[in-house]
Amino acid sequence: MTLTDNLGRGDRSRQAFLSRSTLLTSLVLIVGMLAVLIFNALPDSNALHVSGATVALLGKYFTYMLLALAVDLIWGYLGILSLGHGAFFALGGYAMGLYLNAQTSPLPGWQSIMSYFPVAALAILLAPGLLALVFGWLAFRSRVTGVYFSIITQALTFALMLAFNRNEMGLGGSTGLTRFYELLGFSLSGEGMTVALFVASGMAVLLAFWLCRAITVSRLGRVSMATRDAEARVRFIGYRVDHVKLALFVVSAMIAGVAGALYVPQVGIINPSTFAPLFSIEVVVWVALGGRATLYGALLGALVVNYLKTVLTGAMPDAWLFILGGLFVLVTMLLPQGIAGVISQWRGKRRDHEGGRDRQEQQDRQEKQEASA
Repeated sequence: MTLTDNLGRGDRSRQAFLSRSTLLTSLVLIVGMLAVLIFNALPDSNALHVSGATVALLGKYFTYMLLALAVDLIWGYLGILSLGHGAFFALGGYAMGLYLNAQTSPLPGWQSIMSYFPVAALAILLAPGLLALVFGWLAFRSRVTGVYFSIITQALTFALMLAFNRNEMGLGGSTGLTRFYELLGFSLSGEGMTVALFVASGMAVLLAFWLCRAITVSRLGRVSMATRDAEARVRFIGYRVDHVKLALFVVSAMIAGVAGALYVPQVGIINPSTFAPLFSIEVVVWVALGGRATLYGALLGALVVNYLKTVLTGAMPDAWLFILGGLFVLVTMLLPQGIAGVISQWRGKRRDHEGGRDRQEQQDRQEKQEASA
């Protein structure tokens, strides 16, 4: 796609927000959530019953899908490969963890303000957002791009992992934050709360998907794709590329923070291992497998990889990382556009086939008309 295609397309060629892929993805998410709720409400003796543990697992998958969406927004549409998005995810998780701990016992010092949910909700957005704002402003202003940006994002999350491992931080050290019992006055151990968190996570994925879709089809999205394809030319015609990058980077970080906040009450713990660079690299694998610059591909990749992880870590725990690495290599070599790319190619061939069949039918009709004349 050329620079002119990204910046100069008119209303006729502008991609609509309610495209077929957007509607289909939204429909699948909504129907999937409703199906889980219906099957969960069935009696335990019913063969179609979905247990509370399965609902909690699916809720965790939703938080991973939300994180993958955040990465795809900047990697797929801006060309920025972040190997440190786990840091934003973890910061959102720690903000939620402090709030949950405050429900059972008073927190010391400045942490006491986290006992109020509005403050915690604000921290979930501001902690990763401000970090992304400061870090991104310094990096983009210095025109750090490509592999160098990936390296410093990995260094950032590694440094935060070391910092949060220290007991002096007052955040549990290497153990992290755990022993969560209540959320908004409701017990976290009840199945009703499990279902509520599942629904909240699913709705967050749906809303974030719509937000990212709205951004990508807007003028900001077209400028970001032009920056991805030809940054020097975008600078030359007068756009502030660093502002475009910073805006999407901050939005992406805040989405990751929300994902971390929803993750914590469902798994019951948050610790410095979430900052580990390996986790951020895993997220990149999810997006690569699903397909970049599609949004729905990131959701699909996160779901597929984490389902495989759940199955294979139980069957072959020592071999899982080798399988994940091999999967990434195979996808890079054989499916450079991921699963979404395969789907797009299949749809393209189907359209071509239908178009050829329509042309052939039209030609046959013309021949019959000429013969009858």
